[in-house]
Amino acid sequence: MFFKKEKGGSFEYLIAGLGNPGREYENTRHNAGFIAADILADKFNMSFSKSKFDAIYGDCVIAGARVLVVKPQTYMNLSGNAVQKLASFYKIPADKLIIMHDDVSLDVGKIRIRRKGSAGGQKGLANIIQMMGTEEIPRIKIGVGGKPHPDYDMKDWVLGKIPQEQQSDFKTACENAVKAVEEIIARGIDSAMNKYSK
Repeated sequence: MFFKKEKGGSFEYLIAGLGNPGREYENTRHNAGFIAADILADKFNMSFSKSKFDAIYGDCVIAGARVLVVKPQTYMNLSGNAVQKLASFYKIPADKLIIMHDDVSLDVGKIRIRRKGSAGGQKGLANIIQMMGTEEIPRIKIGVGGKPHPDYDMKDWVLGKIPQEQQSDFKTACENAVKAVEEIIARGIDSAMNKYSK
């Protein structure tokens, strides 16, 4: 099915996977959202072929809805710049955003879905909330595990790579985040929370 390219209002959802651009950040805990976005792109045969609004993005159809899939290129802490610009340009309201991001309060392999709330210390999400002017933004948290001890530097932790023995569980969580996106679009966020927020 082909869609006429329209400037505004042509997408029903904006799905943003958060992370940091650059090879040195690949496969780090903080890039869980990028990894999930790549899995989604592969599953729906799309590519991040457009580069504008401080982001790379593409579009596909999920459960009958035309969606924009975005990877901000501003580095994590300024993710809201790209998300706000794209949401504004394509007239996508905050409750039709779905943000996928890492979460240090969840064990590796777990995901949690929330329809709204504070950023919980996740600076990329905090910047999106600030730029959008609301906490009522659906998000899918991907567990990356907590620091090994309280003195461990949080920046070093989130910019570290997932160890080999956790790679399988981590990949499963990212795949489940994509399934949760499908569930939200097809049957609503309550259904997704019941299925995937373990």
